[in-house]
Amino acid sequence: MAEPMDYASAGVDIDLEGSAVASLIASLGRSTRQPGTPGAPVDLPGGFGGLIEFGDSLLALATDGVGSKLQIASALNQWGGVGIDCMAMNVNDLLCVGAEPIAFVDYVAVPKPDPETHAALGASLAEACRLARVTLAGGETASLPGIVTELDLSGTALGYVKKGDTITGENLKSGDVLIGLPSSGIHSNGYSLVRKVMEHTGAQYTDEAPFAVASIGRSVLRFEGQEGRPFTLGEVFLNPTKIYCDPVVDLLHACATDEVAFSIADLHGICHVTGGGLSNLLRLHDQLGWHIDAPLQPHPEFEWLQNVGGIETREMYRTFNMGCGMIIAVDAEHASDICDWLAQRLTGVAIIGSVNDAGHKVTHAIEGVEFTHY
Repeated sequence: MAEPMDYASAGVDIDLEGSAVASLIASLGRSTRQPGTPGAPVDLPGGFGGLIEFGDSLLALATDGVGSKLQIASALNQWGGVGIDCMAMNVNDLLCVGAEPIAFVDYVAVPKPDPETHAALGASLAEACRLARVTLAGGETASLPGIVTELDLSGTALGYVKKGDTITGENLKSGDVLIGLPSSGIHSNGYSLVRKVMEHTGAQYTDEAPFAVASIGRSVLRFEGQEGRPFTLGEVFLNPTKIYCDPVVDLLHACATDEVAFSIADLHGICHVTGGGLSNLLRLHDQLGWHIDAPLQPHPEFEWLQNVGGIETREMYRTFNMGCGMIIAVDAEHASDICDWLAQRLTGVAIIGSVNDAGHKVTHAIEGVEFTHY
């Protein structure tokens, strides 16, 4: 290969996307809701989820879609995991502000309705609601021939958090400890690059995965009829995004009891590792830095993609979650207790690093993996 592959050459320029989003936000009008009234906006660093006033509580909102992972699902006619992907991309963002997700609405756009496909999506969304412990409160299906050429799926999640219990990153300090929660795979980011690598190799999604699929902290969803056979690349790449309501919502509830030695005040920041990889940490604070000195083990598909695609290591950590789907920054005094509590409920949880005051950047045990902007 003449040059290493990267996300930008696959059609997604993260820096350009960030600049476009900043321009959009700058042009948005201010809320018509007055401070202190229901619906009034609440300032929130990081932007993982939006908060608005609602009496003694705050409502949290997040909206997102599955992205080009759907093109693989469409090629294989396998929809069992995409509803979970859509739910996860939304409710995981709500967790990052300390909110408990309670409801979800979906939006499906298709060039032409197909009852069989919609039934599969419905079953997937039902399972997603079970995993996230939310109500599917409604949705919309639009037939848009001429506008969409393949099925697109997105949604919006609603949550709530009591005033005073938000987790915004404002309490972060140097010395805080980072706890990593393992991902279930590639999740729902970086698929333009995945598809480009597949095109380059000539491999088919129905091919047997050329690596051992077993990995700490995850199982892989089998396609119907594949039980007992070798895992395929399609099964690995379509493995649904981890929904972290279990155990994070339970952690938030535990913090409000006398059953544990820690409290909500000991949770200083939560980062959903999505597009941009570890650079997402920079969204939590505008001055502090982050160092990952004991990263979680990446799943085997990441090593395969990097090797066959000739992708540079920094680009891998900029594009993918690399085995770590969520990071919780906690007070050092209670870090071991919180990590142990989480590890009893989710295999593979571990302390992976710390917060520092050495500049607003993310550094890593792997030389050259460093990020100074999101």
